[in-house]
Amino acid sequence: MSDLSSAEYIITNCVVKDSDELTRNNISAFWSNTNWRLAWSHRTLESHISEMAKRAPHNLVSGREQKRHQKAVNPETGRIVGYIRWLLPPLHTHLADGTPAWPEAVVPAVSEEEKAEFERLAKTIVWDPQPGADPLIAPIKQAEDEILAAKPYMRLDYLAVRPDSWGKGIGAALVRSGMEQASVLGLDIFVHAYAAGVKVYKQCGFQVEREFLQDDSEYGGDGEHYTALMVFKSANDRLENVSDR
Repeated sequence: MSDLSSAEYIITNCVVKDSDELTRNNISAFWSNTNWRLAWSHRTLESHISEMAKRAPHNLVSGREQKRHQKAVNPETGRIVGYIRWLLPPLHTHLADGTPAWPEAVVPAVSEEEKAEFERLAKTIVWDPQPGADPLIAPIKQAEDEILAAKPYMRLDYLAVRPDSWGKGIGAALVRSGMEQASVLGLDIFVHAYAAGVKVYKQCGFQVEREFLQDDSEYGGDGEHYTALMVFKSANDRLENVSDR
């Protein structure tokens, strides 16, 4: 059932019934990001968790061809302590024999009735972030688009570790689990990283392609908003670069 285990946690697949606990894990983790929290300064952590939980089931069962999900679980308590989501490039969702790539990380299918209900529930969410720092986002988005246009990447789309479980290597273990699959598929990995995650990604061998340190004080930030666009190059890619020298 599990892909990776240790004395402290087990990494395994996600199912729809994980939705509420995943929401609490994910929102609690991102609540520590000052800039992210500013967008929701009109809400409490608990109210935001309650609202975001409405769309969690739909997020898990939609886009099953490209999305891959894993969670880290404390085996003693059964509590989810980490979550990661990956996006496979469209032309790499299936293996040569037609079977899904990395099937263990695909959320099990639900009935059409359940899928429709999850979609209906997701549409009831109140999505009202405070007016944000769009001018800061534009140059980052442009640089990201340029990197992604160069080749197909497996994208590390979302990583969140419950705050009371930080410092235990859970984030790195989740990342490395996906890196193993990227190696099998022969894909490099791209991640749009915030300051809190950069150390983890560097430990896993990612390199910074572009980085931005922006003054966000006029939007309520602390004046230093850091973003890194990072890439992990597969072993094959690294060997090619060496042979070209």
